[in-house]
Amino acid sequence: MRWCFCFLVLLVALCSISCRSPQTAYDAIKHEVDRGEFNSTLTQADAALRHYGPRNEEWEWRFRLLKARILLSRYPAPDKTEYIVKKGDVLARVAAKVKSTPELIMRMNSLNGTMLHIGERLLISHPEFSLFVQRKEQIVVMLDHGNFFKRYRVLAVKLPARQPPKITTRVAEVMAWKNGKRVGFGSKDYVNSLRWLRLAAPGYVLYADPNSAGANAGLPPPPQGLEMRASDLVEVSALVNNKTPVTITD
Repeated sequence: MRWCFCFLVLLVALCSISCRSPQTAYDAIKHEVDRGEFNSTLTQADAALRHYGPRNEEWEWRFRLLKARILLSRYPAPDKTEYIVKKGDVLARVAAKVKSTPELIMRMNSLNGTMLHIGERLLISHPEFSLFVQRKEQIVVMLDHGNFFKRYRVLAVKLPARQPPKITTRVAEVMAWKNGKRVGFGSKDYVNSLRWLRLAAPGYVLYADPNSAGANAGLPPPPQGLEMRASDLVEVSALVNNKTPVTITD
């Protein structure tokens, strides 16, 4: 019966969306998301993707961005499950158990630190993220289960002129910096730290633009890599782990 109810809700949303222009539908959904009212926005975003996505790539991208904001929030959704913290649980162990990342769990549940409490109810998402880096277009696209999730801009490319046309690699590690020093996940300095992503392919580091690094602006960039906004790298680092696949092309 639950699937039947969900289908009817989606059908009603599709009928409502089809009567509006994509701009009107986008503005209405974004207004509710901005206000933190997620009760019906996920269904509306799904309906908008089904209706406008196949017709227009730009609108598909914009509605998927709204859906990404909803899925990264504490709002319950069909692809999220609940985990009840048990005695002996620590965040990293819970993340490994549910095949997520510690930072994604923190972000989705508005946790200010890594401390968990017995009986605490956590919302868990089960994404399968991958990264697609386009050097000439200077963008990094994040995919979830092979579908577009979000796009980030590359501000500068510092790589040798001759590069293979395609590189298949993975995220090797998330590097966190505070006042020019490496800090570890779970430490008091980690929350406000600067993030870099080192890929397994030699010379590929996604590093933060020094001008957007705030208090960590004094950290010198690596000799090679791709420069991105500091806030974008904080978000990306929360969604990936050292098994996240990465494809690099021209």
